[in-house]
Order: sequence, then structure tokens, then C-alpha cells
Amino acid sequence: MTKRQKFIFTSLLLAVGLVFVQFAEVSFRYLAILFLTLLTGGLTIWSLREALAGIRWITTIILPMLFTAGVGLFYFLLPSSWFFSFSVAFLFALGMYALLLTENIFSVAAIRTIQLFRAASAVGFLLTLLTAFLFYDTVFSFRFPFHSNSLLVYLISFPIFFQALWSVGLEETFSRRLIIYSLFLSLILAEMAMVISFYPLTIAMSSLVLTTGVYVLMGLTQAHFTERLFKQTVYEYLGVGALVLVIMLVSARWGG
Repeated sequence: MTKRQKFIFTSLLLAVGLVFVQFAEVSFRYLAILFLTLLTGGLTIWSLREALAGIRWITTIILPMLFTAGVGLFYFLLPSSWFFSFSVAFLFALGMYALLLTENIFSVAAIRTIQLFRAASAVGFLLTLLTAFLFYDTVFSFRFPFHSNSLLVYLISFPIFFQALWSVGLEETFSRRLIIYSLFLSLILAEMAMVISFYPLTIAMSSLVLTTGVYVLMGLTQAHFTERLFKQTVYEYLGVGALVLVIMLVSARWGG
């Protein structure tokens, strides 16, 4: 099979698996999502193994696995109907195919210069934000206490930031800079989740605020890593963050 055929096969197989997860017994759904997530990692390695070496064996499978887990968990919140199942499965297949193409470009770009790297970075950035939103929406849907929300957001955010920052320089080792920045940015998101837990916001709004936090922090840090952290860049990201903050304050339903 060619690499592109592997991408199509992997995307369709995982999409079919996602449909079966939706209609599985409730007591087995979490186990099914775990299996599907691990299967995603295995199929991603199978699809990209020719270009994998060093830490790319790990970094290239992080986002596909997180994407599968995020969509699978978010699936629980949707009505159990064939329409929603096939609609989400179709969109998931498209997203997974785009992710595999993106990770393939990253793997090749780590070896030699490739013109599609900037396009892949943009797609990876967008799918990272989508994955983060799905996870955060799931966390807030469980109505956990503030300390649980904070811990879960921290654990989720670390791999999200780690793979996003790695994709900037495509480093060959687990550098101290990557780990420290990922830990620090995850801590900021965890603190944001703790504060948001006390605000009377809808689940979607809470998730949007945290996802905006990822957008701002990830965008500024990536710009810093590429030495393009100019004043205009800072103003643009902070402007988006300020806008969402205002929306959050206005939409809070105190005393409701």
C-alpha cells in the first residue's frame, strides 16, 4: 500500500470504530475509547514508519491519539442516533486524514526542508485547538469540583502543548526547553480552569475560554520559539484573549 492509501485506510477504519463506540454498552464505552486511542497510535506508526526516528516515534502519534480520544469522549454528549453518529464519523475521518498528512509532513521536514511545512503547521494548530476544546468540554460536562477540573486540565494540556511546541522546531530530543515550557503553560491552563470552575458559565463557554487560553499561549510561545515574537504578534493574540474575556464576563449568569 502507498502511504496515502494507508492514511485513507486508517481514517476509515477508525471512523467505523468510532461509530461502534457510540452504540456500545455504556459500561464498555470508556474501555472502547481507550482501545480505539491505542489503535490510533499503532496505525499512525504503521502509516508513517518509514520517516520515523528518535522522538518522532512518540511526538507524531500524540495529536492523532488525543484527537481520537477527544472526539470519542465528546461523542458521549451527543444523541444516540445514526444521523449524529455518521455525521461525526465522517468529520472525524476527514480530520484524521488531515492529521496523518500533517504528521507525515512534520516527519519528513525533520529530515529535510519541505515547502508544505507552513501549511501543515497551520492545520496542526487548528486541529490542536479543536482537540483541546473537545477535551475541556468533556471535563466540564462531568461537573467535577474545581480541584478535579484543574488537575484534569493540567494532565490534558501537557501533551497538547508538548506536541504543538515540538512541531515548531522538530527537535530530535526531549529538550529541557520543551518540557519546561509545556509544564509551565499547562499550569497556567490548570489555574484558569480552577478560576472558571467558580464562574456561572455554560459548559461550552468554559471550554471556549480555556481553548482561547491555549490559542494565546501556544501562539505566543511558538512565535517565541521561531524568534518572531513581535509587538504586532503579541497585540493580535492578546486582543483575541481580551475579546473572549469580555464575552465571558458578559455571559456569566450571576444569581441565575
